[in-house]
Amino acid sequence: MKLLITRPLPTEVTEAASARFDVTQRESTLPLTGDELRASLRDFDLILPTLGDRYQADVFADVPEPRARMLANFGVGYNHIDVAAARAAGLVVSNTPGAVTDATADIALTLMLMTARRAGEGERMVRAGRWEGWHPTQMLGMHVSGKHIGIIGMGRIGKAIARRAQAGFGMEVVFFNRSPVAEVGVPARQVSLSEAMAADVVVLAVPGGKDTHHLINAETLDHMRPHAILVNISRGDVVDESALAAALVGGRLAGAGLDVYEFEPQINPALMALENVTLLPHLGTAALEVRESMGMMAVDNLIAFAEGRALPNAV
Repeated sequence: MKLLITRPLPTEVTEAASARFDVTQRESTLPLTGDELRASLRDFDLILPTLGDRYQADVFADVPEPRARMLANFGVGYNHIDVAAARAAGLVVSNTPGAVTDATADIALTLMLMTARRAGEGERMVRAGRWEGWHPTQMLGMHVSGKHIGIIGMGRIGKAIARRAQAGFGMEVVFFNRSPVAEVGVPARQVSLSEAMAADVVVLAVPGGKDTHHLINAETLDHMRPHAILVNISRGDVVDESALAAALVGGRLAGAGLDVYEFEPQINPALMALENVTLLPHLGTAALEVRESMGMMAVDNLIAFAEGRALPNAV
């Protein structure tokens, strides 16, 4: 079976895929173009896509009888794939949950600490030669130990964030989730979205998609407190970036830490201009062993499909 891997993956993953399939791997690190998306459906049996490869309804409509039968997504998030349109065209879809959980939670805590303690701003000061030495009131930030953390979305990643926040910093955990969550793993209270947004630190860990598009907007941001910070490690379009910039400029929250953006790799210029915003280049799963685990999980899904078995991680 012919397999397209849409972007370079770790060597271990490519070798495992090549041992089982006739593999073509693109050399470009950029998402597939519109023409490439359509060609992939016509020319390959299997496709291993990832973030930014937008298999949307219009793409499937232009290839009414695709050769492809599976999209084995590299990543837990799959809002770049219209799953209903894929199924209607005869394709199954899988993803890679579990492999990304701890690494993404680590980045959430990284952003929390960097933003609360103004680490990015401080490093820029040092590198620019503007640091004049220590003094008692310089760059005072938030001490996170013992504070309230509000986690929006209590799935695998939300629970991993809660464990780290509670065990590592003694934070009190409240969370909002659309469905009841019986067991978080640490002491925690499920509350309304408005109450979760009123915490000292708010971390977004919801899936992307239509249901969460601009979940964080001018109205929900109004529930935040002037000393609080917002962290987003979910999907960029969960946040209305213009509303966030306006809230930051207006002093309605103290800072934000972002690893994802609505129109990646473009970043809202208003956010770029603010010193109290920590900006990372989508580092959530950027560790070799994590990316290898993700890739091997995708390959396992592909092999299961090829052998007629149930997919380990069907969407």
